[in-house]
Amino acid sequence: MRAIQLAPALQFTTKCPKPTPPAGEALVRVHQAGICATDLQLIKGYMEFQGNLGHEFVGTVEEAEGNDHLKGKRVVGEINAACRSCPTCKAGRLTHCPNRTTLGIDRRDGAFADYLCLPIANLYSLPEEISNDQAVFIEPLAAACRILEQISIVPSDRVIIIGDGRLGLLCAQVLHTTNCKLTVLGRHEEKLNLLRQQGIETTMQPEEVTPGVDIVIEATGSPDGLKLANQLIRPQGTLVLKSTYHGQTTFDFTSLVVNEVNLVGSRCGPFPKAIELLKRTRVSVEPLIHARYSLDEGMKAIQHAEARGTLKVLLTMD
Repeated sequence: MRAIQLAPALQFTTKCPKPTPPAGEALVRVHQAGICATDLQLIKGYMEFQGNLGHEFVGTVEEAEGNDHLKGKRVVGEINAACRSCPTCKAGRLTHCPNRTTLGIDRRDGAFADYLCLPIANLYSLPEEISNDQAVFIEPLAAACRILEQISIVPSDRVIIIGDGRLGLLCAQVLHTTNCKLTVLGRHEEKLNLLRQQGIETTMQPEEVTPGVDIVIEATGSPDGLKLANQLIRPQGTLVLKSTYHGQTTFDFTSLVVNEVNLVGSRCGPFPKAIELLKRTRVSVEPLIHARYSLDEGMKAIQHAEARGTLKVLLTMD
């Protein structure tokens, strides 16, 4: 089959073996996949991953031993494949299973390919109301929804999101549903305009944001964003980190201790909540699509995704 992989250098191949699903897993024919910031970091050496890239996808189940009702179903899938038998899993912390593999990120071939395998327990069937274009956003949208699982946000809270990239725009739409006093601080007029059209306040000037913010969401992927977040948060406020950073980041944690700031790492989130938001049209994701390429044009697609200011680039396998 075709695939875009790190082996270890980035390459497109037509000779990747079609996977055979092990017990408990399904074979999924991929329709579309999205290129995200994590994929670009992996190409630069993050996690030292080797294999097929990609973890944002929508596809159709072709094989699912013992689960014939899934065959032919259009699905998305949680990316962390947990062992489901260790103490961490039994405690319900599946996304932190020490034995987990992660689709297209850690020891599991990903979605930039004609086929992939995932545990059947990871898959979610999609309602007809959700298009393939929308479905590709379910994984990052779920990551945005994770914030509301971790912290409580009420209408009186002043909340700042730093970053107007793919994830920042999704976080903004999710947090907007809480009716909090939300402002998104970004650098790109055209991206911020997408949020203004939904009634979300934005700014491009950090000096326009008065320090003493109750909750700051850092979604820039830049150490500078982390430093700015620390300058804006109030004592005993909550700083949520949605970014991962390739390499080491220098940061002065003393102020976090002195100001008793709550520091929250935030990663993967609830797929059912993301699916429900799309089904009820509470978020809009199609405007975030900047380009689409066939899988055969995958190398060109990745170059496009790397360009400054680019939002979502889609790969189409059909």
